[in-house]
Amino acid sequence: MTPMKTISHWIDGKAHPGDSARVGDVTNPATGLVTGQVAFAGPAEIEAAVASAKKAGLDWAAASVSARTQVVFRFRELLNERKEELAELITAEHGKVRSDALGEVSRGQEVVEFACGIPHLLKGGNSPQVSTGVDVKSIRQPLGVVGIISPFNFPAMVPMWFFPIAIAAGNAVVLKPSEKDPSAANWMAELWKEAGLPDGVFTVLHGDKVAVDGLLDHPDVAAISFVGSTPIAEYVYERASQHGKRVQALGGAKNHMLVLPDADLDLAADAAVSAGYGSAGERCMAISVVVAVGDTGDTLVQKIAERTATLNIGDGAKTGTGSEADMGPLVTQVHRDKVASYVEAGAAEGATLVIDGRDVAADGAADGFWLGPTLFDHVTPEMSVYTDEIFGPVLSVVRADTYQEALDLVNANKYGNGTAIFTSNGGAARAFEQDVQVGMIGVNVPIPVPMAYYSFGGWKASLFGDTHAHGTEGVHFFTRGKVVTTRWPDPATAGGLELAFPKNH
Repeated sequence: MTPMKTISHWIDGKAHPGDSARVGDVTNPATGLVTGQVAFAGPAEIEAAVASAKKAGLDWAAASVSARTQVVFRFRELLNERKEELAELITAEHGKVRSDALGEVSRGQEVVEFACGIPHLLKGGNSPQVSTGVDVKSIRQPLGVVGIISPFNFPAMVPMWFFPIAIAAGNAVVLKPSEKDPSAANWMAELWKEAGLPDGVFTVLHGDKVAVDGLLDHPDVAAISFVGSTPIAEYVYERASQHGKRVQALGGAKNHMLVLPDADLDLAADAAVSAGYGSAGERCMAISVVVAVGDTGDTLVQKIAERTATLNIGDGAKTGTGSEADMGPLVTQVHRDKVASYVEAGAAEGATLVIDGRDVAADGAADGFWLGPTLFDHVTPEMSVYTDEIFGPVLSVVRADTYQEALDLVNANKYGNGTAIFTSNGGAARAFEQDVQVGMIGVNVPIPVPMAYYSFGGWKASLFGDTHAHGTEGVHFFTRGKVVTTRWPDPATAGGLELAFPKNH
């Protein structure tokens, strides 16, 4: 029997068991077995974490940009060499299949690579002779200690949206990962230490709401980056703002994919399946609503159903068998049951249940948190499967007679994270880009997550604060600007140049 592991905090460059008696269970979603316990922070651990980060951050901010960049480069190389280890941890605690886990690490690494260009990204401006003998320049400096509160669905990628830029810019980071899959955070902390990052610059604080509130309230934490559900994002934004912090809080989503009559329906069906069921639908950029425009509905639903029927649902840790799983379990039994309740509600409200994921025969342990891909047709906007962010493998098809009707449906939704349009008409795609009220848009691309040198984030109830993650906006979030105005006497009018050694007077 595999011994149960203990996940401690990471403070001042080493594992820190903490003094709090509170712990949480860590479970393998594919088996239902408890595999470890994670420490939950209390006031003492919160204070120790922030104090260590504050102390280390002073020297790190004073380090040269070149020295900081070398550490980030080394972290990047180590991550590339050992990403399989990280993916294995993610699969064991989150449940996503290995290919999804590796993809998550790769997308996070893009931000690490972007942060390697921090010398260029931190360059200021300079305007000489704005007035007689007066020059003006701008510089950007780190904030100090910054907190990152990340969700369970991407235990590596989401923290990496933030901490590479924060660290490269000269800040110290306190990461509060999800208690559901905490091991990835400690693994990355150890990798930072191996890369040469000074102790205390990257800290991991585990726990629940006590740890979250501790970071939101602490006077020495200058900024908070958060990703999670909209109600919690709004709470984080309001509470942290009340304490004078800079906040970027990314919330939930209900992402629509419009399929126009001129679209390649095979391409659209492939996209709907991958974007709706990848990572068991547990991602804020998942497509949860397909809007079939015109007479595309029957054919599109048939094509999606055919593809969905071929998916293998099972334990993502089973590799090398020739029949690896396409989709794993949901993260907890509670969440699995909540998603299943939406399947029941959708059928009761009158939607056509084309594929029922509750009947899935999974290639995994009987006690795993299994729910297969679910497909609804003839969904209408008042149904709970349409209005709520389900965060599971439930795909709803809504019928719309016209493009304008479909566009209005998207714009009326309270969320504005991501959306996509599938069409062969460039004019329709261009109009959609201009008119849709959503932050990230795909044209024949189902999940339009931008590259790291662009910024990630939505509109409306999908974002609280005005700064998106990574890209230029991320650099600006983790730094603050100064403008310096200088005047120096002109040697030609102030007694001439003096090239001799200075004299004592």
